[in-house]
Amino acid sequence: MATEFDADIAAVQRIAAVPRILEVVCRSTGMGFAAVARVTENRWVCCAVRDEIAFGLAPGGELEVETTICHEIRQSGEAVVIDEVAQDTAFYGHHTPAKYGFQSYISMPITLADGTFFGTLCAIDPRPARLNTPQTIGMFKLFAELIAIHLDAVDRLAATEAKLLNERQTAELREQFIAVLGHDLRNPLASIAAGTKMLPKAKSKEAAGEILGLMQKSAARMSAMIDNVLDFARGRLGSGIALKRAPEPLQPVLKQVIAELHAIYPDRKVDAKFAMGDAVDCDSGRIAQLFSNLLGNAGRDAVHVPDAGQLIAGGNLDFGARDPLDSLRTKEEHIPRRRKIYSTSKREDFAMSEAAPQTPNDHYEQACDQAIIMCGGNMRGAIKALIMANEYLETELQELLAKLSTGYERRADDDAA
Repeated sequence: MATEFDADIAAVQRIAAVPRILEVVCRSTGMGFAAVARVTENRWVCCAVRDEIAFGLAPGGELEVETTICHEIRQSGEAVVIDEVAQDTAFYGHHTPAKYGFQSYISMPITLADGTFFGTLCAIDPRPARLNTPQTIGMFKLFAELIAIHLDAVDRLAATEAKLLNERQTAELREQFIAVLGHDLRNPLASIAAGTKMLPKAKSKEAAGEILGLMQKSAARMSAMIDNVLDFARGRLGSGIALKRAPEPLQPVLKQVIAELHAIYPDRKVDAKFAMGDAVDCDSGRIAQLFSNLLGNAGRDAVHVPDAGQLIAGGNLDFGARDPLDSLRTKEEHIPRRRKIYSTSKREDFAMSEAAPQTPNDHYEQACDQAIIMCGGNMRGAIKALIMANEYLETELQELLAKLSTGYERRADDDAA
């Protein structure tokens, strides 16, 4: 039995009417053997059979296709009907009746809706039989069409199930992507929010400019993430998240992420040591997202150490391939975990601490949840609202910066006077 045709055999076996069709064929014609066969250029495979003459063929059994008349039917597409081989001028002396020992034979092609030749509905018997009548030929043609209709229905059902599975997987992937995006947007959004609070307290024009620069970079990162949503809407992530790899220095990207986190947690000290002189072949945007998540989680979930009176979280990032078992490695005392995400012997060590424990800033998550709720659960609407809010913030920041600049100039004029 060849596994190549298991699906075809199973499809025929699932048609509940086939056993009754074969029974009716045998009883109405007096034939002792009837079968549904899958016939290709190189194979003849039995899919269903009723055998009352001990022919010895079971479902999955095969005949040499060149030794069958079905091989000729596949080429011509026409039915073959033989009442008695010995009296038939076309098949007298034919190798097939001589090989299999039958005198009467009838075979009707099974053609699918798209014109594909599937196989035949055939019957044989060692005795002559009256088969070449309109009634018998019409019956075989009707049964062959009925089997073809069932097979087409099976194909359509399989295609529908495959499409449904694909849609379900796409939906799950969409939900995962939106969840990741919502998580990734929180850090740069929180950085912008923190910047709006810090700008009025800036002690110099230079300090205000630095804060504004940080906010602009955070807005740029948010814009890039929103671009990812648009890419997702266009491509539905059919082949996953595309990476834009290029050799580039990672130190500026990681410093930007640290600056964002420092703006969110101004009371926490962030110590970073870089040893990354060479460019790294990677997608810097994705690395920034990953690092922002890790460092953001460290900031929110830092471990309190009573004896030291500090909250400390730390670890290192290695760029390159590592054993997956190295991805979680316990470090003694104050640093509970080390995470390996890449490595080429280029490392960036970081640690975050503060003088006293703080309550995690859950209001950012609550704000995101409220935005989604206000948009009726429509993630696209929530993202659009975030874009509009970002544009509004940029306008407000420009006006605030202009006012600060005017204030500094007046103060300078007053001091000069």
